[in-house]
Amino acid sequence: MQGKSAEFSFVRGHTRTRASAHDFSRAHGVPLVDSYEQILADPEIDAVVLATPHSLHESQIVAAAAAGKHIHVEKPITLDRATADRAVAAARKAGVVLAVGYCRRFHPSVVEVRRRLAQGWLGRVVAMVAQHTTSTAQFIAPDNWRAAPEEAPGGAMTAVGVHALDHMIEFAGRVRDVRCVTTRAIPSLSDDTTTVMLRFESGATGLIFCSVATATNFSFTLYGSKGLAEISRPNLQALRFVPTSDAPPTGAVLAPPDERHEHAGFDMLSAELTAFARAIRERKPYPVPIEDVLHGMSVFDAIVQAARSDQIVKVE
Repeated sequence: MQGKSAEFSFVRGHTRTRASAHDFSRAHGVPLVDSYEQILADPEIDAVVLATPHSLHESQIVAAAAAGKHIHVEKPITLDRATADRAVAAARKAGVVLAVGYCRRFHPSVVEVRRRLAQGWLGRVVAMVAQHTTSTAQFIAPDNWRAAPEEAPGGAMTAVGVHALDHMIEFAGRVRDVRCVTTRAIPSLSDDTTTVMLRFESGATGLIFCSVATATNFSFTLYGSKGLAEISRPNLQALRFVPTSDAPPTGAVLAPPDERHEHAGFDMLSAELTAFARAIRERKPYPVPIEDVLHGMSVFDAIVQAARSDQIVKVE
């Protein structure tokens, strides 16, 4: 991200695995320091970007807020609603921006679906179906934090599935209850494949399939009462709209002509960090509402419980 936007720049870095990051940091002009506390104590630093183990997010957010630093944290914000609440409370008390890295909200394909839904072109949300998969599990070393079961409750949800959940919450509102099944396709300590069924308070339904143990793919389809919107390909570049039929079939049931768009080459990470910098500079809310993030953690809690209990679990 260094040098990709005039809105922000990285000036210091810290990692627990300094030897493996040394060459990368040097190449991008980001000196490494010995501790996170050194970064928080530096008066020239306005904000921190946390790409760290999920279990550390709460304490790191609380410490940054106490130091008066604005915070951008990778998704998920924490690993349960209680710790997320404490992190958000600390940021609010300190008056700093707390941004969570749901970068896909900024992609032009998602922006266009949002626009058409708001303008009524898609009608009422009937259902949503999402698939998000990668091949990454096979490359994760057993001693890497991502391989630890405590860092990945709910199987592939923390790695990839939370993005689809975030889209569904934005487009259909609050979730009522969930059912979840997780499996382990690659021998390891953690489940790597997850299927979630969701019912929304609005009456809409959702289905999320996510895995880090197969070919890389992404698709998200919103089925509305007036038509469907479909985002596909791993970089979200393909966008398709199909209206509902306006006349009964007289033979084979055919769909009306679809509308297709391509949005290639969009940098979602740069977009989210630029929005973060502008939220700080212009003193305005970050575009991903923190209430959506917190509801997402309540849903995540229910998903984890549902996977363990093999029952439908109500979202608290």
